[in-house]
Amino acid sequence: MKNLNYGNQAADRLLIRPLLIILSGPSGVGKDAILSRMEELECPLKFITTVTTRPQRANEIDKIDYHFITRDNFQQMIATGELLEWANVYGNWYGVPREPVRDALNEGQDTIVKVDIQGAVAIKKIAPRALFIFLTTPTIEELINRLKERRTESYFDLALRIKTAREEINQLPLFDFIVMNNHGKIDTAVSDIRAIITAEKCRVDYQRIFL
Repeated sequence: MKNLNYGNQAADRLLIRPLLIILSGPSGVGKDAILSRMEELECPLKFITTVTTRPQRANEIDKIDYHFITRDNFQQMIATGELLEWANVYGNWYGVPREPVRDALNEGQDTIVKVDIQGAVAIKKIAPRALFIFLTTPTIEELINRLKERRTESYFDLALRIKTAREEINQLPLFDFIVMNNHGKIDTAVSDIRAIITAEKCRVDYQRIFL
């Protein structure tokens, strides 16, 4: 049988297929827990740490959970084009640093970014071929209970997050896949995400993302 010779450009398309994976969902669905578990399992992904002006919580580690910076520094990052997207969420600014995402994709690494729904909408406009995964709970009642149990918000903030979560569910058509994060079954949700990534990398119409 004659050997196939695709040529360098075609071979690159076949062999190097890095994905930009956007993990999003309402507040309280467990996005941080999912990513922490994926890191524990040593999933072969580049995990991008979000930048925020939100105050650091007692159980959080700077540069691990978030890059905690001042509002002035955040505005400077916007002005110099260092953020892929940014949004004001519940009175605090959140953004995705552009350089580590671009570098990882250029190196052929599958890259996962955690963003809120606003962030997912923004990234969809500049990278529509990214892989968008909507993480949620089986019911809105379970989501409300999770928000109440973590006790990190005031009564007003909690009510606002619940109201926003109900509205954010309407953004589901923006996403490619939905994953249920059932209580006590985080490994099942992680397994579903890994299966989605595997399937996406096998797409015939794969298109590489350049940022």
